[in-house]
Order: sequence, then structure tokens, then C-alpha cells
Amino acid sequence: GMHTEIGRISGLLADTTSLKTPLLEQMDRFARGLSLIVIVAGILIFFGGLAFSGLEFRELFMAVVGLTVAAIPEGLPAILTITLAIGVRQMARRKAVVRRMPVIETLGAVSVICSDKTGTLTRNEMMVTTAVTSGERYEITGEGYGSDGMVCREGQPVTGDGVLAELARAAALCNDASIVGKDGQPSIHGDPMEAALKVFAGKAEFDHVDSASAWPRVDEVPFDTRIRFMATLHHDHHGHGIAYLKGAPERILAMCAHQVSTDGGTEPLSTEHWERIITEMASEGLRVLALARRPMAKGSRELVLEELEQGAELLGVVGLLDPPRQEAIRAIKECHDAGIRVKMITGDHALTAGAIARKLGLRNADRVLTGKELDDLDEDQLRSLAGEVDVFARTSPEHKLRLVKALQALHGVVAMTGDGVNDAPALKRADVGIAMGVKGSEAARQASSVVLLDDNFASIAAAVREGRTVYTNLRKGIAFMLPINGGESVSLITALLLGLTLPISALQILWVNMVSSVLLAMTLAFEPPEPGVMRQPPRPRDESLLKGFVVWRVAFVSLLFLVGIFAAWFWVMHRHQDPVLAGTLAVNTLVAMEVFYLFAVRYLDSASITLRGVLGTPVVLAAIAAVVVLQLLFTYLPWFQHTFTTTALSLEQLAFSVVAGVVVLVVLELETAIRNRVKAVRG
Repeated sequence: GMHTEIGRISGLLADTTSLKTPLLEQMDRFARGLSLIVIVAGILIFFGGLAFSGLEFRELFMAVVGLTVAAIPEGLPAILTITLAIGVRQMARRKAVVRRMPVIETLGAVSVICSDKTGTLTRNEMMVTTAVTSGERYEITGEGYGSDGMVCREGQPVTGDGVLAELARAAALCNDASIVGKDGQPSIHGDPMEAALKVFAGKAEFDHVDSASAWPRVDEVPFDTRIRFMATLHHDHHGHGIAYLKGAPERILAMCAHQVSTDGGTEPLSTEHWERIITEMASEGLRVLALARRPMAKGSRELVLEELEQGAELLGVVGLLDPPRQEAIRAIKECHDAGIRVKMITGDHALTAGAIARKLGLRNADRVLTGKELDDLDEDQLRSLAGEVDVFARTSPEHKLRLVKALQALHGVVAMTGDGVNDAPALKRADVGIAMGVKGSEAARQASSVVLLDDNFASIAAAVREGRTVYTNLRKGIAFMLPINGGESVSLITALLLGLTLPISALQILWVNMVSSVLLAMTLAFEPPEPGVMRQPPRPRDESLLKGFVVWRVAFVSLLFLVGIFAAWFWVMHRHQDPVLAGTLAVNTLVAMEVFYLFAVRYLDSASITLRGVLGTPVVLAAIAAVVVLQLLFTYLPWFQHTFTTTALSLEQLAFSVVAGVVVLVVLELETAIRNRVKAVRG
């Protein structure tokens, strides 16, 4: 079993390891770092308090517990899961099914997309447009898989006779596809390229429907990427045998010594003539196939590869056109604007691949690397070229795995598309494996992270946009939650250092963290993409969730929250000397500052909030209304008062909380204006 082709691929798949997504790596680093800081700070404060604060052991212990509760963002795992789940739902609407949830964010970090051509970048509606025999060139009219159209020579319709008839017979018999009518439209079963060959045979007036009974198939050699051709053996009613072959032109030419002339006879093969024709057709963006025949002994029942390698007679070549998807052209441009390299990997001729790449708008389309050239490169050379070349032709699925590893070695986050069993190892190895849902195999889907329901490259670009939005919303969630935890923690540390009563108890902190903070932060998961999200370069794979502006914003807002909490505490203590009332106002002030800070953090990467930001969205307004109701219960309902040690506030005290929130928002707007002015001066 393991010595078969399937067994070899299974072993390759077992040896291929999946990489952890960048988000999970970042969250692991973030969780370890934060946990270490909180534990060390708690121990130092506890023993320092025993030595210098004069507080009792029980009181100090509860203070450290409160500090730990305040510092850990308990709601972050929930926010992470909810944000990813919303991204998965949005992706499903874009015809992309996510099989592993964390990969939705990885799409936002993708810097390279390696895409198959047929059906993904093109419409996968193959049509034979040109046929060339030893002495004639024919144009085939019509569109798609319909029967409308004809074979023309110099603009005049021709009938299928001589070598053209034999070419049509080879196209129909060396073929596994079928075409049936469905709701008045042709429906194909099998490979689109083979279906196009059957349509061509019909236009050449060959009855491909009854050909199976007139020329029954006795044996076959299925197409394989190693041999690059397919062969079928047929007998007529008298038992005479003939083999028909179709495959890559250079492969079929190497197997032929003769060519079929216009009148049906044979003549020596003119290799240079055919190579020139193939080059011209490929440069027009046509996928070129060669068809040949080989007479077999009467009564022969088996095809032997060694016998097929010589003695074949070339019938001609056909050019198939698979037009690029217009939406793929737009999506590739969008990816380029976003700093994402798009690499096309195809089994077509190098000239065909280059022509299609130019139509699609790929960069470096004139530089094409073939599978044979890939085989001659060592790993260092491959890494050097993989970053420069964007078009790969005549490749086998095994080449995809090498390309993925080479691009990852260049610190790229790689998305790879595939549809066959042989693609499974590369799909598993890629940071984002994308399988085709229409033409893809079950093995490819199982090895992938994302399945496209429409096999369309535009869906990949839409998925990248959604992934970037998810990551941005996660950053907003962290930038929202950490200052709250930071303000709570710093206020407790300050109270301990000053020997004051804790302004907020551990239980009250837990209420804020698990109720109001989570409820408000959840709204950030529903934020739409910010303007220009697809005009930014991909973020580095090892980029920290906390960097640059986010770190500054967390530190700055934590200090604002510290000031607000202590302002509320000292204002009540100065007027009423009531610790319970002071703590209640401190909690409500903290929640009010959260609400107003939510409006500022919704547009983290924008210049400042707008009327849209102030008014919010239905989700934001609903969450704020829910928080207001919960805080009223927390403050005025006797059961809550008894549980959380709170008391009723006056209208004046409630107004103090609202004013504190407004001040936070105004200060942040001033900070944003100053930061933008400094950035403009430096720019």
C-alpha cells in the first residue's frame, strides 16, 4: 500500500507539519508575558506591604487578590472567540467556508498567495478556438460548451474529412468527459478541457455520442503528471486496433516520428515547424494540446508504455482558451495595492502561462519558471528565485510544497490553493490552505483550512480583507480592555503605596471586568472594515499585538482612568466621609469612562472620531443601553447593594461620572490631534 502513488502521498502528508497561526503565537506570548508580570508584581507588593505598609495580613492578601483580578483581562478569550466567529460568518457569506477558526485572522497577515490558474483565476469554461494539422489552420467559432459554432478555414466553414476528421476522432475517443443537457443548458461531467475537446469534435461533424459503441475502448493509460499524456486503445468492428494519445505538445512530439498529412497519409515529422506553431499559439494565451495516433496489432488488448514511446503519428494540435475572470483581475489589483504578491502556478506551457498572467495583471509576467527548472534548483537557489518570480509553469503538485517552504523561509505568510490529492501536503504546510469546493477532492478539503464554494480568486481577496478586519478589531478589543485593567491595577497599587483604603474592591473589579467591559468590548467584534484596510502592507508574521501606538494608548488611558477613579473617591470622601458611597461612585465613574472611551477606540487607526463614531451603530447603542441598565441595578437594587457593597447615588454624583467620561473623550481627541500634527511635521 505505501508503495503506491496514494501511499506515497499519504506518507508525505504525514511527514508534513502544520504551522501554528500567527495569532495563536502572539496570544501565547502575550498571555505568558502578562501572567509573569502579574505574578511577580503581586508577590513583590505582598511582601513589600508586609514590611512597610502596616496593613494586616488578611487585608493585604485581599488587596493582592484584587490586584490580580484587576490586571488579568478575563473577558479577552471570549472577545477573541466571538470576533473570530463573526469573521467566520462573514467569510461564509463570501463563499468561503473556514474549517479552523484561528486561520481567519491569519488571512489578514498573508503576504503571498499561490494560486492555481484554471477555474480560480480563469472561468474554467474551456473552448477549442484553434486547430492546426500538417497543412491547415482552422478557427472554431461559438462559445462555451454549446453546440452552436463551426470549424472554419480562412473564414469559410469546412466539413470534417481527412486529417481533420481523424483529429476530431482522437479528441472524442481519448476522452473521459461527457456532456448532457440540463434545463436546456449543457452540463459537463469530467474535466472541462476534455469536455471542450468533445464539443470541438461535434463541430467537426464527428458523432461523439455514438463513438463509444462504434469504437469501443479496450484499454487506457490515464493521464499522469509524470508521463504528461493520456492514451486509449480502441477496436473497430473488424478487430483492428488503434491507440489515440493526447497530452503536452513537447511530450507527444517526442513520441512521434511521423505526422498525418492532409490527405490522410503519413510523412516525416517536421519538429521545428510544430515547435514554431506551438510557440505562436501559446504566446496568444492558448492552452495547447497535441493529439496523435499509433496503429496497434490486430486483436491487441493492452497498452504498454514502452511501446507507446515510439511509432506514434502526430495528428495535430489544438488551442484552448480559458478566459480570465474579470473579478479575478480586479482582485489581483486589490491584492497588489495591499502589498500581497500573487503567484500563479499552472501546468500549462510557459508561454501560455505568461500570456494569461499578463492579461490578469500579474507582476513580472514575462519571467516564467518551469517545473524542469525548479527540479534543477537547490533549496537556496529556490528561495532566491521564489521571491522574485510570480509565474510558474509545467509544474507538478510536488513543486507546490517546495515553493511553500521556500516562501515561508523568506518570512512570508503563505496562502496556497489546490484541488487534487497531490496538493494535500502543500495545503497542509501552507499558513492558509485553500481548497476548491467545486472541483476539489475530499483529500484536499480535509488538508485545507478554507474551502471556496465558488473556486473563485475574488473570494480569496475578500477573505484577506475580512482577515485584516478581524485582526484590527482584536487590536481594538485589547486596546479597550487593557486600559481598564491597567487603571484598576494602578489605582490599587497607588492606594497600597499611600496606605489608603482600596477605592474598588476585588468583587467590584470582577463585576466591571466580566460584565460591563466584556459587553462593551463585544461590540468591537462587529466593527466594519476601516477605510484603506486593503491599501496597507501585510503585517509581519512576528508582529506583537501590543506595539507602538497601542502600547502608548494603553498606558495613557490607564493613567486617565486612575485619575478618574481617585477623583471620584476623594470627592465623595471629602464631602461625605463614606467609603461605601465613594467606592460606588468610583465604580460608576470607571464604567462611564469605559463607555466614552469605546467611541474613541472604535476608530483606532483613524485620525479622530466622526459623527458616525459618536452616534455608533445599533450594536454599540444596544450594548451601552444594556450597561446603563446593569449599572443602575448594581447601584440601586438592594440585592446588588448587599452583594457588591454599594449604595444609591444622587443625580449630582451620577453627573460627576458622566462628566468624567466626557473629559476622557475630549482629552483623547486632543491627544489624537497633537499626535497627527507631530506626524504631519515629521512627514
